[in-house]
Amino acid sequence: MITEQIQEALRESGIDGWLFFDHHRRDPLAYRILGIPGDAQVSRRWYYFLPANGEPRKLVHRIESGALDSLPGEKQSYSSWADQQNKLGRILSGCSRVAMQYSPLCAIPYVSMVDAGTLELVRQAGVEVVSSADLIQQFEARWTENQLDLHLEAGKLVDRARAEAFAFVSSQLQSGTELSEYEVQQFIRERFLKFGLVTDHGPIVGVNANASDPHYEPTRERTSYIHPGDVVLIDLWAKLAKPDAVYYDVTWTGFCGEAAPDRVQKVFEIVRDARKRASTFAIRKAAAGEPFRGYEVDDVTRDLITDAGYGEFFFHRTGHSIGAEVHGSGANMDNLESHDERRVIAGTCFSVEPGIYLPEFGIRSEVNVYIGAGFGQVTGEEQEQLVRIV
Repeated sequence: MITEQIQEALRESGIDGWLFFDHHRRDPLAYRILGIPGDAQVSRRWYYFLPANGEPRKLVHRIESGALDSLPGEKQSYSSWADQQNKLGRILSGCSRVAMQYSPLCAIPYVSMVDAGTLELVRQAGVEVVSSADLIQQFEARWTENQLDLHLEAGKLVDRARAEAFAFVSSQLQSGTELSEYEVQQFIRERFLKFGLVTDHGPIVGVNANASDPHYEPTRERTSYIHPGDVVLIDLWAKLAKPDAVYYDVTWTGFCGEAAPDRVQKVFEIVRDARKRASTFAIRKAAAGEPFRGYEVDDVTRDLITDAGYGEFFFHRTGHSIGAEVHGSGANMDNLESHDERRVIAGTCFSVEPGIYLPEFGIRSEVNVYIGAGFGQVTGEEQEQLVRIV
């Protein structure tokens, strides 16, 4: 059972227990990890404490006394604020270190779900709160074999949609038809629908300066047109419309013409080489059974781009965890936006997506890397040359 696995992990980590807390479904991680049904009534605060040893303990409001009935453990209920605080103290009695969805200095926002007031309440009970980030990675970010299969299947379809999108741009330019970023975006969305893929938003289709905005998305009202001589960046992510499916997320860049200008070609090669250096680093570490951390992958990527003289134009992390949400809860490849010291563990997947964003154009190249037991792999096609859109 998941509770027994968590308790074993707590003992190995030297943590007295894991305190889950929620109010109005603020913490989706808790619901997924614990398997709380989606129809549970949760308009009041609840606490679920999994000690390293012994029976779990529940504290729920009397109005919603059945909120945690799907979970094992002794249940207590409260109604007043004083009753809540008193019984929370009893639940935590005898504990000195407890994990919660908290990240010191909010270094990992995906984990920082507990508000400062609740942390004060728990600390008031004489308990040190430590981050549950590593536990979350172990019990939320790791994929099953089925999820890896779903990812690989989605990857083939997303790669196909990407190739067809660039071919669509080429055909429209050859025919002299006016074509906007938004129209290309909608072309990709139609392909997703046809292929049985779903996505939360996007994709990104950016031309020239728009490609230098990492989160740019065209709309019907805000879009640029694509012409010969333009740089075109396409970033697309999707998953199969199936239970437990996980995302596949890649970025490719092309040039509208037979040969790109020297500067565009040079920047692409730097970004490509940085991407390959990072994925090779991770794969070699995994194959050798050597531990590595998210910030180290970022350093490997960033050092190459900085040494090439473009460090100031690479202003986001190297990559993010990937899961049922495109930005997952595992280790991020990051030593810029945060210093992610979490070990990259087997069964997890992340993106490697360095970019150089100049005022006149931007280049990004992205792959997904899956780390298994004793191996690592890039899970889809890798861009080796600029796409020639002719």
